[in-house]
Amino acid sequence: MIRPAVRQDGAAIWAILEPVIRAGETYALDRDMSRDDALAYWLGPDRASFVAEGEGRVLGTYYLRANQAGGGAHVANCGYATHPEARGRGIARAMAEHSFTEARARGFRAMQFNFVVSSNAPAVRLWHALGFATVGRVPEAFEHPAQGLVDALVLYRPL
Repeated sequence: MIRPAVRQDGAAIWAILEPVIRAGETYALDRDMSRDDALAYWLGPDRASFVAEGEGRVLGTYYLRANQAGGGAHVANCGYATHPEARGRGIARAMAEHSFTEARARGFRAMQFNFVVSSNAPAVRLWHALGFATVGRVPEAFEHPAQGLVDALVLYRPL
């Protein structure tokens, strides 16, 4: 079940976000980001945030927002994270498909991801399988803690 996130989900969302942020492999966020700053970012007033529940707990989370203001506000942007223990079970795919429906319902006509770390092979495979095209590549835009400088991809799909 995927539902809107509420403030009481903060601990569960942090349990998902903290290992992702600390690893520093997939998001261009400060690896030392505090819990409060991470939750303020993920649950910010400029976005709608959701959680995916299963097995009686939160297994994933995503946010949906306009990619740009004004003339670019018809294109959505999202961020997704799955609990480390729940990866590989279709939760990210379910959240993505939910986000497409939610974005369309909110009037968005397309979705764009501005900064997909190219070394995040599971995410890149999923996005391509779900109809995203790589429309840009920024060479060495991300400093991966183990792989060094890797490219960032810009992905796009109509809704």
